[in-house]
Amino acid sequence: MRNWILTLALAMSFSTVASAAEPLVYDGTVKGEKSSHIVFLAGDHEYRSEETLPALARIMAKHHRCKCTVLFSIDKETGEIFPGSSYMPGTEVLEDADLMVIFLRFQDFPAEQMQPIVDYLERGGPVVGLRTSTHAFKIPKDSPFARFDYRYPGKEFYNGFGRQILGETWAGHYGKNHVMSTRLNVLPDAKDHPIMRGVEQPWVESGGYWAEPMADSQVLANAQPLQGMTPDSPIAEDKEPCPGAWTRTYRSATGKPARVFTTTYGASEDLRNDDFRRMMVNACFWALGRESEITPTLNIDFVGPYEPTRFGQNKNRRRAKPEELAGWDSLIFPTKQDD
Repeated sequence: MRNWILTLALAMSFSTVASAAEPLVYDGTVKGEKSSHIVFLAGDHEYRSEETLPALARIMAKHHRCKCTVLFSIDKETGEIFPGSSYMPGTEVLEDADLMVIFLRFQDFPAEQMQPIVDYLERGGPVVGLRTSTHAFKIPKDSPFARFDYRYPGKEFYNGFGRQILGETWAGHYGKNHVMSTRLNVLPDAKDHPIMRGVEQPWVESGGYWAEPMADSQVLANAQPLQGMTPDSPIAEDKEPCPGAWTRTYRSATGKPARVFTTTYGASEDLRNDDFRRMMVNACFWALGRESEITPTLNIDFVGPYEPTRFGQNKNRRRAKPEELAGWDSLIFPTKQDD
């Protein structure tokens, strides 16, 4: 009996830790001035979305007066950020979000956490998707959310969220991480697109992904894998360019059109590149329908210290609770690290 009571107490304690986790909010809104609520979903296993998205959120909040809520996949027992845990409390804040920025991989959230994401899409909310979000969800066939799986076979939502919302599902690596970096070449007919204002030559440290986005997509930049880890590295001889950033429109359950921007890049180290970071800030404004506010000199400076971790499959993962990233001056990412 005593053991049963102890087990119950521990279970209640763990549940309390998880349920008590408050969303991380950076609020730069100013009364009487135009603003937007952006919700960021960070939960991949490899590319440090838990670093990329808070940094981008702080830029949008501090410099551009948005309210930015950042949600993480967390460890249910400790409340610490745990990439790819398939447990993300707080998704109900999407109910009043103006934009969802998503950086997930192979998630299968509990119904109460997945349903707000579905509701957001069904009302036609705009989406900005990064890297592994082409395969954001890996969901069993018997789940009511199975159609969002990255390999969903049904014709009505073929290849799930990635293909039907972002424009592409997981199509394979196209360049080796930490050996081959990638140059994003802005297409001539995209140079005047609002997302590319002030953007010249993004270069990212992550290796390539192959992509063939849906025919209704507008490709803004082609990704050219490089044989090396510097911007001036030679082109990888056996790698032709393929789409690396594009826009499209999806239609909600009610027929409402919604803007989408997708890039197959966005690892924590990628964000250090000024042109890539500018593209992401511009993409947020464009997806919100605020492209008239995009100028070539929008402030894209980091807010507070940003020290990204070398990305890898749950390697050298830095550990923290969401609240440790609060405020404008906290380090992204706190220095407690797995052995």
